[in-house]
Amino acid sequence: MATSITTDPGLPLLRLLQLVSPALPIGAFAYSQGLEWAIEGGWVKDEADLESWLADLIQSSLIHVDLPVLARLYHACARGDAQALARWGTWLLACRETAELRAEERQRGRALAGLLADLGVPGAKRWRSLLESCQAASFALAAQADGISLRDALLGYAWSWLEGQVLAGVKLVPLGQTAGQRVQRHLAPRLPSAVETALTLVDDELGASTPALAIASSRHETQYTRLFRS
Repeated sequence: MATSITTDPGLPLLRLLQLVSPALPIGAFAYSQGLEWAIEGGWVKDEADLESWLADLIQSSLIHVDLPVLARLYHACARGDAQALARWGTWLLACRETAELRAEERQRGRALAGLLADLGVPGAKRWRSLLESCQAASFALAAQADGISLRDALLGYAWSWLEGQVLAGVKLVPLGQTAGQRVQRHLAPRLPSAVETALTLVDDELGASTPALAIASSRHETQYTRLFRS
């Protein structure tokens, strides 16, 4: 897989900031990943509940599914291994426990794959059909192509997820902006260690069951009044 030709040491960081920005036009703002129903159902009522909900997801799904799979997708892109890219992209999609979460994964995957192709990221057009299975596949391709290190890519991906969930919680609970920033500040120290743990896992250690998330997402599919697509 071709990599960025730039020698500017600061550019990979800027590319990462662009890749994790809420302004990236892939519709990330439209998804709460079950949080909307968790709030509607009274499971998440305040700042402390939101922090606890997200901390549990970091410990389970982020460490044991999203981050280690992203690492494998990154390595697949570095090797130009289309088979591994397809395998892990499909595996990640299969880990999404509801129809709503699987639809979100596909929609975000298609949006980011299309954006990278339009931006001329090396390999994006040629591998577009493989990248559309999940957002992480396109994220891995862009990170590898732009010279973003593996650890930085995983940390940025985790931060983007956390920021998106906190923003959803601020709107839905509702919480003040300062409360949202407190939640992010309290949970941020968990992310570097989450990355390091994820990088130690072998294939047989991957996978997580998140029953509360699955229930909330399933109930959200038929929630009468809602702001978010998932």
